[in-house]
Amino acid sequence: MFSLLRRGPGRLTPQLAHEQTSDGSAVLLDVRETPEWNAGHAPGALHLPLSRLMAGASLPAAAQGRPVVTICRSGHRSQQAAKLLAGRGVQATDVTGGMTAWARAGLPVTGSRGGSNGVIA
Repeated sequence: MFSLLRRGPGRLTPQLAHEQTSDGSAVLLDVRETPEWNAGHAPGALHLPLSRLMAGASLPAAAQGRPVVTICRSGHRSQQAAKLLAGRGVQATDVTGGMTAWARAGLPVTGSRGGSNGVIA
C-alpha cells in the first residue's frame, strides 16, 4: 500500500540535464532506438535502447556507478528507463520533453542529419 505513495525518479528540463551532463556530474543515456539515435543525438550521450534495457542489458561501462539522466524523443520512454534503472539501484532522472525539447531549447545535437529536424526520425 505504501508503495503507491512512493515518487518515481525526478525529471529535469533539457537545460538542467545539459548542465549536469556537461559538467560531468551525470551521464546522459539516450534510450531511443538506433535509427532515432543516428538521426541526431546530444554530443557525448551514451546509447542503449530501452528495448535492450528492458531485456536486462547492463549500462554501458562509462555509466556504471554514476548518476544517469535518460533521454528519448518525447520523454515517455526515458521516464520508463529512469524508473527501471532506479529499481536496479541506479541514481536516475529523465529529461522532460526528450530530444524534441532539447533541440527546441537550442542545445547541441549531432548525428548524420543533426539539427532539430533530425532528432525525431
